[in-house]
Order: sequence, then structure tokens, then C-alpha cells
Amino acid sequence: MSATLQTAPFDPGQLLTAFSAGREETGAIASFTGLARAERGQTTALELEAYEGFTDVEIARIVNAAIQRFGLQDAMVVHRVGAIAPGEAIVFVACAAAHRRAAFEACDHLMDWLKSRAPFWKKEHGPDGARWIEPTDRDRTDAARWDRENEQ
Repeated sequence: MSATLQTAPFDPGQLLTAFSAGREETGAIASFTGLARAERGQTTALELEAYEGFTDVEIARIVNAAIQRFGLQDAMVVHRVGAIAPGEAIVFVACAAAHRRAAFEACDHLMDWLKSRAPFWKKEHGPDGARWIEPTDRDRTDAARWDRENEQ
């Protein structure tokens, strides 16, 4: 398991290749790469702030919970912080499991929880200035469905 916060850009293809190497007992790897959007020219940069020793610990907790919940063999999260230009990767998630369903569901779950529960502070910069952004109602609804499934 790894959970990394970094300011430097990363190559999702290289991360996936490295994560996939030598997995003779893995039946499926699902991955997700989130990119910064230009929002039709309204966003020139996305800025993410995090507190080292807090945000990274919480992300590791989220990843470990997903490993337990979905019976994963392994999981990896790389998350950018700092200024991110449109088109650059913000987050990379990879989940390795014996079977595809667990890998897909864990990847989806991890993204829902990273979007709604990981302690980041996000600001969009654009032609009209900067504004802080919060998780959307959709982000919260997506994350809450995992809570409901856990209660059943």
C-alpha cells in the first residue's frame, strides 16, 4: 500500500506499469486518473493545499480501509498538491485484486472518499480571480452510497 502527496507532476502510465509489475497472483488492476479541468477557460490553475502529517495520514487510513473492505491485494494513491494546470493529472488510484469486481469497486470507492473526505483545501484560479471550492452535493451523495451499502 502506498499513499503519496507530491507537488511534482507524475506520469499515470509509468505509475500503472510499476504498480502492475510482478503480480502473478493478481487477476485485476483497476486504475483512475483525475485531471484538472479548464472549465471552459474559467480555470487557469487549480491549487490544492494539504497539511503534511495530517492529510497524508488520513489518505493512508482511507486506503487501508478500502484494502480491508474490498479484500484488495494492494492499492496505491498518488495525489498532487500545489498549483496544477488544466490537463495535468491531479490524482492516480490503482487497486489490485484477485477479481475485477473488487478492483473496480475499490477504485470507485477510493475516489469518492478522496473527493469528499480527504482533508484538502482547493482553490480555482481564473480570469475573474480565485475562489475556494468545496465538495459538491454529488460528491457527498456518491460517497454516502458506500455508507448505505455498509449498513445493509
